[in-house]
Amino acid sequence: MILLQASGIQKSFGTDSILTNINLEVQSGERVALVGRNGCGKSTLLKIITGVEPYDAGELSFGKDVSIGYLEQNSTLQSSRSIYQELESVFAELLEKEKRLRVLEQEIAKDHSEKRLEEYDRLLEEFTRAGGYTYHAEIQSVMHGLGFQNYSPDTPIGSLSGGQKTRISLGKLLLKKPDLLILDEPTNHLDIETLTWLENYLRHYPGAILVVSHDRYFLDKLVNKIYEISRGVSHRYTGNYSAYLQQKAADYERQMKLYEKQQKEIKNLEDFIQRNIARASTTKRAQSRRKKLEKMTIIERPKGDDKTAGIRFDIKKISGNDVLSAQDLIIGYGDKAIAKRLSFRLYREDSVALVGPNGMGKTTLLKTIIGALKPLEGSIRLGANVSIGYFDQEQKGLTPNKTVLNELWDDYPLMNEEDIRTALGSFLFTGDDVLKTVASLSGGERARLALAKLMMRRDNFLILDEPTNHLDLPSKEALEAALIDFPGTLLFVSHDRYFINRIATKVWELSSNGLTEYLGDYDYYVEKKAEQEELRKLQQENAPTRSAKSAEPMQDSYEETKRKKQEERKRQRRIAELEEEISSLETAVQALEQQLLDPDVYMNHEKATEVNDQLSAKKSQLEALIDEWTELQS
Repeated sequence: MILLQASGIQKSFGTDSILTNINLEVQSGERVALVGRNGCGKSTLLKIITGVEPYDAGELSFGKDVSIGYLEQNSTLQSSRSIYQELESVFAELLEKEKRLRVLEQEIAKDHSEKRLEEYDRLLEEFTRAGGYTYHAEIQSVMHGLGFQNYSPDTPIGSLSGGQKTRISLGKLLLKKPDLLILDEPTNHLDIETLTWLENYLRHYPGAILVVSHDRYFLDKLVNKIYEISRGVSHRYTGNYSAYLQQKAADYERQMKLYEKQQKEIKNLEDFIQRNIARASTTKRAQSRRKKLEKMTIIERPKGDDKTAGIRFDIKKISGNDVLSAQDLIIGYGDKAIAKRLSFRLYREDSVALVGPNGMGKTTLLKTIIGALKPLEGSIRLGANVSIGYFDQEQKGLTPNKTVLNELWDDYPLMNEEDIRTALGSFLFTGDDVLKTVASLSGGERARLALAKLMMRRDNFLILDEPTNHLDLPSKEALEAALIDFPGTLLFVSHDRYFINRIATKVWELSSNGLTEYLGDYDYYVEKKAEQEELRKLQQENAPTRSAKSAEPMQDSYEETKRKKQEERKRQRRIAELEEEISSLETAVQALEQQLLDPDVYMNHEKATEVNDQLSAKKSQLEALIDEWTELQS
């Protein structure tokens, strides 16, 4: 079934034409991505589809009774509710049904009219079918998946950050389960653990999905169709992001070969006509070729990608082999320690990705390394001839009231203006763009300016904090190519798993247990983590009995493993018991609800009241057990 169809959509803002010919189709169950460089009109198209923006020409149609959910890129949720109340508001209709059922139960206990009993029976069936006994568990699952497992359900929405509010908006959409879920940059503000949860959730989502995202790993895992918007026109590709890149490259090569073949044919025809049109013996043949040339449908030269940043990182001097080392490092702010027991070594030409949950101290560690923060304890040492270049994800090193030109030129006053403009041109700042103030730049433009300043420094040790944030896909690919060719050492924090896979030769995981090193890219890190988890489970299940002569630390380890194993078995037993009790209570609730429909019961006021009281008690027990079951599953 076709849920959404757009044909020939056009949109302009004043004299600027944004979309000139957009054709797009989304069918039931499809996962569709919109890609293209920043400013190409992706978000505008989503706003047109959802009715936020009008369009100038074309046709837009939807399937019958299709429900649509839309998450804007920078949604600003304003609410006086708590986290749980905001998510629960999705089920407002269900809550009203539940309230009405409680009222009917009280009324039936006093008045057993057939009309009231029929209403109760119908409403109960609707309530059960709509998930009346499961929506609490759904809310808990989404809260946990989106990273609110450690938050009180009563936490006010107003106390959350902008990114957290966006996650709550996303959670509401996931709970609503519209037929077509439209998401504009849903992976912003998510750490890797939450991203993985979201990918798995969306892969099993019952409806269709239309998504804009710069997260290529996310697109590879999720989508099966891609529409690229380039120069106002849409182009359709089948498969995930990697398949799209291959198809696009193959299409360009094929079109270029056709173009070059026709150009060669045109040149041969023109040469023959020029040589033979004036000769009486060959003029007819020349005229025939002229007619052929006039009738020929000319193939336009295929247009390559839009202009992309030309990034290249060089170094002034080579560092020593030992670039960075730390021993028993404790980092934090003031007296508050954020991460402890950190020991590591970094060598020349290493390319290390620093990963870990939000709030674990990744940025704090980078700031400690560059000297912006002092270690609370422990030692940290830079090697010989090491010069550090730092990319701050918040770009605090930029001066808002300076122009783009002066932001760079003031750091290198001895360079001439032409060279400064050339450097800025490599990062797509051309013409009057260099006269814009830093404050007026978009997030992507500020990131490119910060990278331009970093490139000019020519440091041999680059420390990058979320360098791909705000960059469009072509700019990310240009940055990756430059970093792959970088002859120095890299340490970077990124949530972009595709980027990590291309750049990293090592992964450092920062956790409550300290820092653990994995020799490989992101996929290798995930694979090793899975192996470790599997090994841990096997060790719990098959922990060997140690002799009395075992060393005390080994005995302690065994006792700890034994204790955890017992706790896990106890948890699993309790889950099984709860599932049996929940099933039994659900049966009891249904039986009591049927009793209320029995004339012998509802005609007897005392009996009806007794049954109704039993029903209320059973439902309270059921809700408590479901809450406990949900907590044990998390």
